[in-house]
Amino acid sequence: MDLKKLASRLIPDEDLPSLADCERAYPPRDLPEGAEVTRLAPSPTGFIHLGNLYSALADERAAHTTGGVFYLRIEDTDEKRKVEGAVESVIRSLDYFGLRFDEGAEIDGENAYGPYYQRRRAQIYRAFAKDLLERGLAYPCFCTEDELNETRRVQTENKEITGYYGKYAKCRGLSEEQIYKNLDAGMPFVIRLKSQGDVSVKHSFRDAIKGSITVTENDQDVVILKSDGIPTYHFAHAIDDHFMRTTLVIRGEEWLSSLPIHIELFKVLGFPLPRYGHTCSLMKVDGGTKRKLSKRKDPELSLDFYRAAGYYPAAVIKYLMTILNSNFEEWSAKNPEKDYTQFPFSGTTMCKSVALCDLDKLNDVSRDELAKLSPEETYVFLRTWADEFGTDADKKHFADKDYMISVLALVTGAGQKKRRKDIVRAEQGVRLVDYFFDDTFAPEYDFRSEKQAVRAMLTGFAAIYDANDGNAEWFEKLKLAAGKAGFATDNASYKASPESFSGSVSDAAEAVRIAVTGSPNSPDLCTIMRILGAERSLARMARAAESLQ
Repeated sequence: MDLKKLASRLIPDEDLPSLADCERAYPPRDLPEGAEVTRLAPSPTGFIHLGNLYSALADERAAHTTGGVFYLRIEDTDEKRKVEGAVESVIRSLDYFGLRFDEGAEIDGENAYGPYYQRRRAQIYRAFAKDLLERGLAYPCFCTEDELNETRRVQTENKEITGYYGKYAKCRGLSEEQIYKNLDAGMPFVIRLKSQGDVSVKHSFRDAIKGSITVTENDQDVVILKSDGIPTYHFAHAIDDHFMRTTLVIRGEEWLSSLPIHIELFKVLGFPLPRYGHTCSLMKVDGGTKRKLSKRKDPELSLDFYRAAGYYPAAVIKYLMTILNSNFEEWSAKNPEKDYTQFPFSGTTMCKSVALCDLDKLNDVSRDELAKLSPEETYVFLRTWADEFGTDADKKHFADKDYMISVLALVTGAGQKKRRKDIVRAEQGVRLVDYFFDDTFAPEYDFRSEKQAVRAMLTGFAAIYDANDGNAEWFEKLKLAAGKAGFATDNASYKASPESFSGSVSDAAEAVRIAVTGSPNSPDLCTIMRILGAERSLARMARAAESLQ
């Protein structure tokens, strides 16, 4: 059979680049020894989820801890399933979590290894497919979808491995005469790899994450070019990873079954094989058993969940780092002031079996991370959340930056010896400051002391309150009002004869606290009243006193 003639008939383009031209166009990168080149290569068929972020973080860390390159490639060979805005969503989502690409699709700057959309690289794939045809390592397949489905049915019924191989590879042995007859009849065809593998042969393979694994040779005659001339994922990724000079491919363990195909493709193409590392599936404990995170069952799989709930981006990343590298948590505890980017990331210490997701653990990390923020940083984070997910009232509250920063300084305990660590998410933080604004101040007057005594306490303290008083003067006036209202002014007297008083001085302070904040628990009450201002504080005490009539 004249393979060159057949190849020209199947792929007639005369302007295809030569294989040597491709090598010259995409030379080896000038990077330090040991630098990794990694990529995130999603298809634009949907929006990325936590599993994608998990792998992307591993890619980004592997590249940037070695002085390498992290790039974005869009594998858009499936035009029918393309979702508008998916590419922009990938970039926007990763940017929100602090992961940034050095180059790639839609990234400004020098793109010497592009284009980064596979459909724009069609001529390169066709050139290599034509070369495989000329070398007898590929062939045309004219099987219809119905024929392939019937083959799959028979294989399933016989409990055999499904696919196009061995006796089921019907077009592999077509004669030259039959091939040309089919082509002359206008029959549609795909180009398949003519596998040279033997499934009885097994090899030891070094996975960059899982370590030594056993891989069976491939015998599947997989499609490399579809009927529209566009490559399949298997074929395109091998060529792109070579010419974009990828050194390390980090991907989910569901791709382990495709590893034999990819090893053979690199071999027949004459390319050195990049290192592969397969991450564990993200799982959760459900009813005492472990299962994979599900798009249908688990809202936490969606990245939108973390944004809408208001998790601090750095907290999500730091939490994922505890799953990625087994020694990260210990390192972080010893280096609390260091950023996660300073951690010596390594694929060899990545999780090898089960990556268990735990929202309680994320909440703990988030508390710690939010407690590190200054009032100004907290303001930026909460306002960003409020602008996208908050109510109209929330947006209005953040318009007065100076006032809100003074509120946040008090609520978060910034500058104090012991920071508050009860704020987990932005949504919660925004709700914690509601009582500082009249339009969201909704008190429930649940006073423990007798109504008349509380009313006397509130009116008495309001009459002598001065916003210019320091904490000591403020407390002395509170005790004075408490004494006149029948409360004990010192704990010793109250403990000695509680029945003689309307309550303790703490009960008196609680009455003022509930009137001013709507809650028996709050930060320093004197400071709260100073921030609210005398007019607003007095109005609230008057309103509470009136409710007791």
